[in-house]
Amino acid sequence: MSYRVESIKVNGSLMEVFIFDPQGAGPHPGLIQCIHIPMGHTGIENDSFSLKSAQRYADNGYVVAVPFIFHWWPKSAGIEVKRNEFRDDRTIADLNAAYDLLAGLDNVDAERIGIFGHCWGGRVCWVGAGTNPRYKACAIFYGGRVKRVMGKDNPPAINLASNIACPVIGFFGNEDENPSPADVDDYSEALSKAGVEHIFHRYDGAGHAFQSFNNQDRYRYKYSEDAWDKVLAFFAEKLR
Repeated sequence: MSYRVESIKVNGSLMEVFIFDPQGAGPHPGLIQCIHIPMGHTGIENDSFSLKSAQRYADNGYVVAVPFIFHWWPKSAGIEVKRNEFRDDRTIADLNAAYDLLAGLDNVDAERIGIFGHCWGGRVCWVGAGTNPRYKACAIFYGGRVKRVMGKDNPPAINLASNIACPVIGFFGNEDENPSPADVDDYSEALSKAGVEHIFHRYDGAGHAFQSFNNQDRYRYKYSEDAWDKVLAFFAEKLR
């Protein structure tokens, strides 16, 4: 695994961005990876799932930028503190700063940038796509809490559907409770009403975090690999 770490200031707070480069000079398409909260909130360096996922995308020809969106708190702060105090307005600033960093790299084609995320990051990438029309593709993996408000004066993330300017692909387990199948129906309805091109893949026998290879209770190899095949085909079509 090979990556480098850039540091950028966002509204006065220093944010680490882990960069994974593919082989070759490029220019390559780029991806913003939105991290999940378990382990990720303590530092990307501690999150084997996010690190290995980013590397797999890089191995498939993408420059991947992974911003540490929990830099607003000490890495040692508890997960519940970060859940309760999380604010979309700060996250939007984080994602825009990471986007500008990625788009400005010499080996990146700024016209071919997508965004994706798992779990907490699935919601975050919805917010990112709903506030930055420059993205060309968005992939959501079992993102919950999309219908919730995070931070005073911020809208529920689902209300941003009408601002999403790129195709969306989603992956969900039918045994998940957050998001539940009914939640996923609501996500799809919001995108349909907004005229957003999207396709959702739902898996029977899978719950939340079915791609998390480091959680054997949740990991479903068959469905995880199917989702990998589908998301790589999606990004290849939309970003190549």
